[in-house]
Amino acid sequence: MSKTLTIARHELLVTLKRTSFILVTLAVPLLMLVGYGVYQGVQHWYRPSEPTIEVIGYVDQAGGFDEYNNQIGPTFIPCPGEEKAKQALLAGEIKEYFVIPQDYLSSGSIIRYTRERELEPPPKTMERIQDFLISNLIGEHVDPEVLDRVKTPMLVTSIILDESGNAVENQSPFVQFFLPYIFAILLMLSIFFASGYLLQGVSEEKENRLIEVLLSSVSARQLMVGKVLGLGTAGLAQMLVWVASIEVFIKVARVNIPALSDLSIPSNIVVLGIVYYILGYLLFAVLSAGIGSIGSTARESQSWSGIMATTAMVPLWLSAVIIQSPDHIISKVLTIFPLTAPITAMMRLPLQSIPAWELALSLSLLVVSIVFSMWAAAKVFRTALLMYGKRPSLKEIVRYIREA
Repeated sequence: MSKTLTIARHELLVTLKRTSFILVTLAVPLLMLVGYGVYQGVQHWYRPSEPTIEVIGYVDQAGGFDEYNNQIGPTFIPCPGEEKAKQALLAGEIKEYFVIPQDYLSSGSIIRYTRERELEPPPKTMERIQDFLISNLIGEHVDPEVLDRVKTPMLVTSIILDESGNAVENQSPFVQFFLPYIFAILLMLSIFFASGYLLQGVSEEKENRLIEVLLSSVSARQLMVGKVLGLGTAGLAQMLVWVASIEVFIKVARVNIPALSDLSIPSNIVVLGIVYYILGYLLFAVLSAGIGSIGSTARESQSWSGIMATTAMVPLWLSAVIIQSPDHIISKVLTIFPLTAPITAMMRLPLQSIPAWELALSLSLLVVSIVFSMWAAAKVFRTALLMYGKRPSLKEIVRYIREA
């Protein structure tokens, strides 16, 4: 046990002194600091231009559209005829004009003229013209309050309910869409960096035959467990630095950024995030150690690990389904499958509470997968670590596991 702890302490100290590890760890708080500085700079230096009053002409052939010319936004001016309106448009006196034909009440159609090339009429302009027409059609017959309600019939406030019928906390768009991405990407980066260091270390020590010296002093199991613990501790420290940075950033930035005013990281997400990180890291680290011992060179081992990394990134490819439908069958399957469980769970947790049976099944399968992978990887690690110039086939790997 003392040799295992010695290896773990050595790997931890070496990793903490790596320039790449330090840069990656500091990258998240630095990016948030730079982003906050840019936001503050834009808020301080940006001066919105004076709003321009748009003038829209109209030709009233139906009659009766001669009031309510000052709507919110543009000003409507009547034109004596289409020719005069066209001249005013070409002279730049009006932005555009439209003709209300005689059969407007029966047909509802108007003809709009503009010099702008556009795929479709701007929705805001169409809304203002509609308000102008509605005001002139019924403005004299109803109260101003009713007229306003006709023009704006509803102001929708959407509230998301959970399975028990209670309002879900943190319903801001930032929490609903961006926070799952941020948590998933940070968890993925931390797991992949830590397990990547392990894969690189094992492959290089095997390639330069330093592994022979190490195995003369410790057993293969002590070496693998020590490396996994040391690099896992470094990755966990990195993850805690990022979570603490996000928490501090939210508390400081919420004063000036309204979108963060009601935002907080629930304690259950932090706890489950740490649990999923530890289990996810252990699974990928053990698999990386096994792959690193099989490959004849570091480059070959990294190409093999790409298959494992691709599988783990499936939740990000299907993030649209997971975020929009956390209860979809795809979301549930990816939460239960061990290789995709950590990232999928971190994407679903900020959106809603995952049912207890799903969490229990997901964590249980992760633990079982870690135990089995560690048992199999230890046997492959012990046998394949001293093989040079020849990569064992799948049949030979299965035989190592059965006979070692």
